[in-house]
Amino acid sequence: MTDTATGALRDADRRRTPGRRGRAGGRLGCGVALAVPAALLVVRLTGLDEGTPLAVPLVLLPYAAVLGVLVLGVLIAVPALRSRWSVAVAAVVAAAHLALLAPRFVPESRHVPPGSAELRVATVNADGGDADARALVELVRAERIDVLAVQQLPPEGVAALDAAGLDALMPYRELHPEYDSSIYARRPLTRAGTTRADTAWPQTTAEAAVGGRRVRLVAVHTYYPLGDAERWTRDMTALASLARRSGPDTVFLGDFNASLDHTPMRRLLAAGLTDTHAELGRGWARTWPVGHALVPPLIQLDHVLHGPGLVGISVGERTVPGTDHRAVVAVLALPPAKGRAA
Repeated sequence: MTDTATGALRDADRRRTPGRRGRAGGRLGCGVALAVPAALLVVRLTGLDEGTPLAVPLVLLPYAAVLGVLVLGVLIAVPALRSRWSVAVAAVVAAAHLALLAPRFVPESRHVPPGSAELRVATVNADGGDADARALVELVRAERIDVLAVQQLPPEGVAALDAAGLDALMPYRELHPEYDSSIYARRPLTRAGTTRADTAWPQTTAEAAVGGRRVRLVAVHTYYPLGDAERWTRDMTALASLARRSGPDTVFLGDFNASLDHTPMRRLLAAGLTDTHAELGRGWARTWPVGHALVPPLIQLDHVLHGPGLVGISVGERTVPGTDHRAVVAVLALPPAKGRAA
């Protein structure tokens, strides 16, 4: 072979080598990116988050689903990265994520007879009393809230809310700042107190008369999985046990420190409760964190759950200055017994 031919082959090899390296790097990058949604999918399907630190990254499952779809799109769109196996694996991961997440974006169809009694509720974590008291009272006034659950509200926060006018709007209350949750109401509360469930601290509970029925209210604030995942799991398990004993006319609302993908939360819902956001097709609401210039709200930790005796009419999030949680406001209907059966 002549020197000229040999030089030409070397030049061709040099031109091909960057291309091969680029393809290899691209495939490696896609593989690493796909590993994230694949790993979280395994955690979600196997329940490995229960009582373990894996509960913390699992809150990002919806974002991982988006990442999986993007990787699949890149593999399909770029021929140099495409292979039968890579596309197949990415498609399976993306399809599994969508199958898990899609139901919470489809509103449930439940008939609410005209004239059904309504209950307007709200919950907010006051972040140790830093929530703006005037803004919170204005929220109660504007939304015509019947029941307000507040978490992390110290005695000074109670006084600030009353000074801002909450005592006139909601004269009935079951306050337990020492236990991190309190209930305010426009209507008289009965059978009020705290639970004896195996939670890190007692949960505040009461009953309110709505449309001739008694609605059991539980203001929830659980331990957080980043601090102690086992303690958080026990809290959620205790709430599930409480939900099974609470009857159909029940509302659990507060800071659950859990998303809809956590195994303990799904077990709580299986105990007879419905998440109002998912019921109304708003399955990717975000309530935390708030107040950071560079970080928008990312995950939903605050929920309004209700028993089968109630139906969600509307739900939304509201920003209250001073706290790192968004408030959740929901309107629930209480159909007559015949309407519930239908």
